[in-house]
Amino acid sequence: MRYFKFYVALAVLFISLNSIAQVSEKVDTRKIQGGMWVPSLLEGMNEQEMQLLGSKMTAKDIYDVNNSSLKDAIAHFGGGCTSEIISPNGLLLTNHHCGYGVIQSHSSVDHDYLKDGFWAMSYEEELPNESLTATFIKRIDDVTAKVFEGISDDMDEAEKMKIVNQNILKVNKEVQKEEWQDSYVRSFYKGNQYLLFVTEVFTDVRLVGAPPTSIGKFGADTDNWMWPRHTGDFSMFRVYADANNRPAKYAKENVPYKPAHYLPISLDGVEERDFTMVFGFPGRTNEYLPAVAVDQIVNVLNPAKIEVRDNALKIIDSYMRKDADIKIKYASKFASTANYWKKWIGENQGIHQTKAIDFKKAEENEFSKIVEEKDLVGYSTLLSDFEKLYKEIESVSLARDYWIEIAYRNVELLGVTFRVFQLEQAYLKGGEQAFENARQNILGGLEGTYKNYSAVVDKPVFEKLVALYAAKTPAEYVPANMKNVDFSKLANDIYATSKLTSLAGAKELLSGKPADVIKKINADKAYKFGKELHSIFYTQLEPKFQALNLQIEALQKEYMKALMEVFPNKRFFPDANSTLRVNYGMAQGYSPKDGVTYTTKTYLKGVMEKYIPGDYEFDVPQKLQDLYYAKDYGQYGENGKMPVNILSTNHMTGGNSGSPIIDANGNLIGLAFDTTWEGTMSDLYFDADIVRSIMVDIRYVLFIIDKYAGAKNLIEEMTLVHPKK
Repeated sequence: MRYFKFYVALAVLFISLNSIAQVSEKVDTRKIQGGMWVPSLLEGMNEQEMQLLGSKMTAKDIYDVNNSSLKDAIAHFGGGCTSEIISPNGLLLTNHHCGYGVIQSHSSVDHDYLKDGFWAMSYEEELPNESLTATFIKRIDDVTAKVFEGISDDMDEAEKMKIVNQNILKVNKEVQKEEWQDSYVRSFYKGNQYLLFVTEVFTDVRLVGAPPTSIGKFGADTDNWMWPRHTGDFSMFRVYADANNRPAKYAKENVPYKPAHYLPISLDGVEERDFTMVFGFPGRTNEYLPAVAVDQIVNVLNPAKIEVRDNALKIIDSYMRKDADIKIKYASKFASTANYWKKWIGENQGIHQTKAIDFKKAEENEFSKIVEEKDLVGYSTLLSDFEKLYKEIESVSLARDYWIEIAYRNVELLGVTFRVFQLEQAYLKGGEQAFENARQNILGGLEGTYKNYSAVVDKPVFEKLVALYAAKTPAEYVPANMKNVDFSKLANDIYATSKLTSLAGAKELLSGKPADVIKKINADKAYKFGKELHSIFYTQLEPKFQALNLQIEALQKEYMKALMEVFPNKRFFPDANSTLRVNYGMAQGYSPKDGVTYTTKTYLKGVMEKYIPGDYEFDVPQKLQDLYYAKDYGQYGENGKMPVNILSTNHMTGGNSGSPIIDANGNLIGLAFDTTWEGTMSDLYFDADIVRSIMVDIRYVLFIIDKYAGAKNLIEEMTLVHPKK
């Protein structure tokens, strides 16, 4: 079978690459950095490359099914970040921004843990969190052959995917695992390989500690994606298990989890060119897109999304600055919105600065030349097919992004109308029972939505963004009720009359018999307005986008296979897809521009240099000032200074937040939380000369816990080591 043959060829490729990496004196270390490698496949090439960079670990030290290994200390935190176990009692470390929503949920004006921080001095003081999970990977199996069973080359893509999905369900059903374990299957190399992950998902995860935002979010949105950085971006949780050390729902009788492995913590710090390994769950990369796709992202789609969020953020910020209650309600949402807004700006800058599109075009020219020379007829039209499909999908992709950014994400009232729209669709397609099921789900979700909602803030956001949608979305996707409209008058009318601007009103609107609810919602002005937007999305945008995207994905799958065949000596790692990955590099500064040099580390001195009393981004707690002026750093200082953040060449993306930075011996030396602005383009194109990741020096984390918070109980349960001494 063609797909299975490709998988065998892939294995052969890994073996052939081993020989390339063996000559240490001749290896350019820039060329063996970058990449997000599957931990179960490190033996050979990756193990040798890590050792060339200074690692003392074997592949089995990192991933081993039969013995404890580093993988047993790494957890997927809440499904969106990474975390690591740092004590034999289930103590979990992740970023402050990963725990931000949880910290916010326990906060109020009277007990503001965002402002003041939180520290549990005993197990009894640790705070439970509904729906928060920590997922550990127990085993990774290759199931490519099983997933491709029954597929032939003469099938169309829809038929192939139907069989693939059926086979994945079968694989998950038949996998050997314990009754308390779960599993999932993910595709790799654009659908050319499939791996199964056996997991243990812990649902009793309690808040243990968090510094105030003046430490954990120091620099806030101004410093986000920037260097020099001075942020103590960490928070602490604890995983609880039942009496058998297995996952269990929250219960008072649950006990701290006993991990198969936890990370010792190095007090020796890092120096320039020290080995650094990131172990985590990177979200998504697209390193192998053709030039036409990257060009469309950078010059069409990103600018549209940036403009939408820029307008929303300015309005929300103006209200947060003058109202403490709104500031608490919108803190997490604002940070989330601002994060990718700034990321897209940096991504565009990095792509232009590295001339990535030109590089891809040059590579494509070389690809075409080899295809022609070797008469690889099956690959001869790949690039021209990409050109045709991306031209066809551009307007629908743009309109879809506008809908997502405006109707789904940033205008909260429209987001509510979308959920109500889904309720009506459930009724029309499934009758009263489907309606009742959907209603219960929606009402449960609305409790959380309205807890942090302000119609006063949302109204000007609606007015600005809806007008933007009408002006910038391709005309064929603009509904009639958005043409020739006074949007100020429209906003006033909707927010003055709609019951969907409050939880009480929404509950009233959604109460009653299904037919009565449908009648009531269709009389509500907010719903009537939103319904036209959502109808266009479902009837025009999404069907066309998915049809074209299915063709693009099939082409990308073939292109991925072609690249690896045409360039057999190049390194190809599978794109990130929120599965467990290893990346290796070194601590290293760099020069992003002429006359500008970034050093490897920053210190507490820089925090004081940025200090602006009372400023929500750059205020500094008095106790931290006192510790600085007294030089009271305990065992965590370095030559009379307190290290704060570190730069490394590691390749990271969203999802790596909270990932441990591990030294050559397997000890924890830092906590990943960001990438430099110039390097955010690494999701599309990695360049070791410009990409740098930002981490919290673990000694700053310990200093804050010990000297600032006085939580010595937490320090005492960790294992602190001096590997360099």
